[in-house]
Amino acid sequence: MKNCTEITLCPEALDHSKHPGSACFPRLPAGQQLWGQAGWQYRADCKFTWLCVALMSAVLLFLIALLLGIVIHPLPARGTAATTAAPTRGDSPAPKTAAIPTQGWLPTASTAAPACGGTLRGPGGSFSSPNYPGPYPPDALCIWHIKVSPGLAIQLKMETFSVEGTASCLFDRVELYEEQEFGSTNPTPAQGGPTRFCGNVAPPTFNTNSNHLRVTFVSDSSVGAPGFSARYRAVAPSEKSCAWDEHLCDQGLCLHLGFVCDGFHDCTDKSDEANCSLKHKECGGPLTALEGQFSTPGHPQPYPHQQLCLWQISVPVGHVIDLHFHNFSLESHEDCSFDFVEVHDSAGTGAASLMGRFCGHQMLPTLTSSRHVMTVLFVADEGVADDGFFATYQARNATEKTCSPAEFSCGNGECRALESVCDGWHDCPDGTDELNCTGVSYPPFGSVCEPVEVEMCLGLGYNATSFPNIWLAIPDQEGAAEVLQDYQTLMELACYQHLRLLICSLFVPKCTPDGGVLQPCRAVCLAAELRCQQSLGLLGILWPINCNILPDSNDPIECFQP
Repeated sequence: MKNCTEITLCPEALDHSKHPGSACFPRLPAGQQLWGQAGWQYRADCKFTWLCVALMSAVLLFLIALLLGIVIHPLPARGTAATTAAPTRGDSPAPKTAAIPTQGWLPTASTAAPACGGTLRGPGGSFSSPNYPGPYPPDALCIWHIKVSPGLAIQLKMETFSVEGTASCLFDRVELYEEQEFGSTNPTPAQGGPTRFCGNVAPPTFNTNSNHLRVTFVSDSSVGAPGFSARYRAVAPSEKSCAWDEHLCDQGLCLHLGFVCDGFHDCTDKSDEANCSLKHKECGGPLTALEGQFSTPGHPQPYPHQQLCLWQISVPVGHVIDLHFHNFSLESHEDCSFDFVEVHDSAGTGAASLMGRFCGHQMLPTLTSSRHVMTVLFVADEGVADDGFFATYQARNATEKTCSPAEFSCGNGECRALESVCDGWHDCPDGTDELNCTGVSYPPFGSVCEPVEVEMCLGLGYNATSFPNIWLAIPDQEGAAEVLQDYQTLMELACYQHLRLLICSLFVPKCTPDGGVLQPCRAVCLAAELRCQQSLGLLGILWPINCNILPDSNDPIECFQP
C-alpha cells in the first residue's frame, strides 16, 4: 500500500503524469459528491486536513463558550432578596383590606428584624410585640410556644396592653390557646374565658391547666399601636392566683372586678354573682339621714374599673339638700363620656332632672336640690381610673332659704334665676314660676329617646331606647348589636315566648317618655330561666343572667313585663 505523504485535490481532467508522487482518489460514480461540486474528483492533503480540523474545533469551542456566556447569567447568592420597583409619586396607596399576615415581619436592608415568636422554656420569662414599646409593624404574625416542666401550670400576665381593635377584635389581636401536651396538633381554646383580646385594657391574669400555652399576635395592614409586654412563670396547680384587683374562680380563672355582680354568670361556680347585695350596699344605696357622706369605691385609692354606683338621698319633706364634693378627681374628657358623676334633682335619673355631668379635676360648686330628694350617679368605664371623690350632704329647712334680688322666690321658698320665670318650663316644684304668664310659647319637649335600630330587637312591643346603656357600659346601638351577636343562639331558642324581649331589653333598654329607661321585672327573668334551663343544658350552656339584680316588682313605673 502506498504511503501517502501528500494529498491534494485535483480536477478530473488533471493529467496524472504531472504529479508523479501523488495518488488521486478514483472518480466517483455520477451523482455522488465529496466536499465539492458534482463532476469534480478530490485528493486529500493529510497535513492540511488536520490543520483545518484543529482550527474548526477551536472556533466551535469559542462559539460554544460565547453562547453559554450570553444565555446563562449568574444566579443570586443564597439569602439575597429580590428587589421590586418603588412606587412613583403618582401611585395611590392600596385600600385597607383584611390582608393575610405573614410569619413575622420581613425586614428591609436598613431595618433589623424585631423579635417575633419562638419557643420559651424554663420557669419564667417575658416577651413583647415587635418593636415594643414602639408601634408594632403591619401584617405581623407572631407565635410563641411557652413550655414548662410536666406537672406544672403556666401563669401569664400582660403588664402593658394597647392593641387596635373593636369589640370582636377583627383587626389586630392576641389569642391564647392552651395545648394539652408538647407537640399537640389539635390545640384546644384557652379554658375559662375569651381566647381573643384587643383594645387598651390588659386581659386579666391567665392560669393554664397544662404545661403548654400558645400565644399568637396578629396585626392587619394598617393602623398600629404600642402593642404589649407580657411575662409568665411556672406555678404548681395549687398555687394559681390572680392580681389584687381581680376575682379568682373556677380553680384558676381570673376576672376583672367589673364582671363581678354585673348580672351575668362568667364563672362556672357562679361565685362572681354571689353576695352581690353586699357589693351594691358598698357602692351606692339609699341615704336617709339629715346629713351624711359617701365616696367612690376604695377612696382615696383609685376606684376600680367598670363601676356603676347610684346614691339616692331622701330627707324629710320641706327640706332641701346641699351637696358638697371634696377631693374630686375623675378621668378627664371633653364630654365626660368615660368616667363621670351625674347629679339629678329628683329620685330618678331622667334627663329633665339633670343638674350636671362632671369629670376632670376641678372642684365642683355646692349643688342644692329644689326639694327633699336628690340622686347621684357615678359611672367608670374599663379604661383609666383616678382617685375619685369624697362627698358630704346636709339637709336644711327650705323656709330658711332667702333669695337674692337677681332670683325668683318660689312658693315653697326655693330660689330660681329670674330668666326661668315664664320661660315655658316649670322650674319651681310648685309651678309658681309659670303662674300668670301670658303670650308664652312653650318649646317642644326634647326627649333623649331614640328609635330602636338593632335588627334583632325590632317589633318587640317597644320602639324607643336610650343610650349609653350605663348598666352594661354600651355606648350606642351599634355596640349593642355587636354584643347581641354572642346571644344569637340563646335568642333563637323556643323555650320561652318572651325570651327575645328579655334579652333585648337588657342590651337595648326600653325608653320612657321622660328619657329614662325601664329594666325587665325580675319575674320575667326567673320565668325564662326556669323554662330554658333544660334546653341550655343540652347545649352545655349556663343561664347567663343573674335575675336577682332586676327589680323585684310588678309596678310598671319601676320595671316592665310583656
